[in-house]
Amino acid sequence: MNLRVPPVVVFVVFGGAMYLLAKFLPVGDFDFFGKYYLIWLLVVMAFGIGTVALAHFVLAKTTIDPTAPSKATSLVHKGLYRFSRNPMYLAMLLLLLALGLWLGNAFNTLLAAGFVGYMNKFQIAPEEEALQTLFGKEYQRYCGNVRRWF
Repeated sequence: MNLRVPPVVVFVVFGGAMYLLAKFLPVGDFDFFGKYYLIWLLVVMAFGIGTVALAHFVLAKTTIDPTAPSKATSLVHKGLYRFSRNPMYLAMLLLLLALGLWLGNAFNTLLAAGFVGYMNKFQIAPEEEALQTLFGKEYQRYCGNVRRWF
């Protein structure tokens, strides 16, 4: 398997598209009381989830390179990984949702959904194939017990 586009690049591209959409689309603007509290909540959750998820990989002494899942040396299934198979990608999604709120254009939710669709098809599915090959039934059981996103 050869994943060529690192997820952080995909994240930046979708974030840039959200900015451009909010700047140039003349409809879809919104605002509401408490919006900035929700933005901060999403950002704090994203950084917390992302940091803890990365720490689990470091403690397990396995690769954090999402373009080379076949280099994984162990299956991480403790901590946050008991609830989500992809908490790092979930953290990116939360940041995109926060950005969409900050930009104040409702149509950015479509781009956030597009991020999920892209990641499912072009990043997560190939990763899952590689992990299935590496860890076999253990990974299959894990997938049966833990949801992909949340």
